[in-house]
Amino acid sequence: METAHASQVSSIAPVALRERTGSISTAEIVSMLKGEITGLHIKRAFSIEVAEEISANFIRNPGRKERKDGVPGQYIGASHYKKDAATYFAESETARPFVDALFGNLVDPVRGLFDALKRELSGHGIELRLARSEHGQANVCRALWWSGTGTYALEPHDDVAQVLCAGNGYELAAVANNIVVALNFYPSMPEEGGNLRIWSHKPTVADRKSQSVETTGYPYSTDYLKAVPSHDFKLNVGDAALIDGGFIHGVTRQFGNGKRRLLLNSFFGFARPDLVLWWT
Repeated sequence: METAHASQVSSIAPVALRERTGSISTAEIVSMLKGEITGLHIKRAFSIEVAEEISANFIRNPGRKERKDGVPGQYIGASHYKKDAATYFAESETARPFVDALFGNLVDPVRGLFDALKRELSGHGIELRLARSEHGQANVCRALWWSGTGTYALEPHDDVAQVLCAGNGYELAAVANNIVVALNFYPSMPEEGGNLRIWSHKPTVADRKSQSVETTGYPYSTDYLKAVPSHDFKLNVGDAALIDGGFIHGVTRQFGNGKRRLLLNSFFGFARPDLVLWWT
């Protein structure tokens, strides 16, 4: 009997969502870091030509691997999820040439955003840099596609638990006390589905305990969320999305033309008032 899965959410949280077409504004990103915007969907944030080339580079990249941490999918790069700092940063260093190969000679939309935000924050006396340790430095992004075949391609989860419980050697754990922003660029999308769904619920430590996801934030049951309002960002190739990763979110089932939902993913947030860290 899974009594935890029968638990109801403790609170419904208001969400502030924006959707528009065009380039990403650094002012909007700063608003997200301050918690003023919950989710931002930018349509046609980067070119279809760049998207298609990144997708092709992902398919032929020798650094592509299957995830083995209980979250079905393939990836290039490194994830701190369920790893100690030494392992994560060592894997980041090993993966760096494969991440770089995703872009080749292309204008890298992730690095472009990172550099623009770095300039913006520097003007306010705030440093933006990649997370690091004596074992290495984080990559600017990772590339992945989810291959779950149930109701969700990626089950409902939050991104704060895994940061809060990152463990010794991670300077990024301090970000969990603030807003953990998840950034996604979409070089490939299926014909139907693969939407980014955000629920109006930002779980507490007690909520995570009730669902037995205290250290991972993954996955929350559909029973737990059935009474919670949600919103879908319906994504297309060339789109970008940023969300407050403390809110529960997931990826809806994929259908259609055989194309996979490929994304470039990063996380960032304030570790101190004068420091924003960026990692994968």
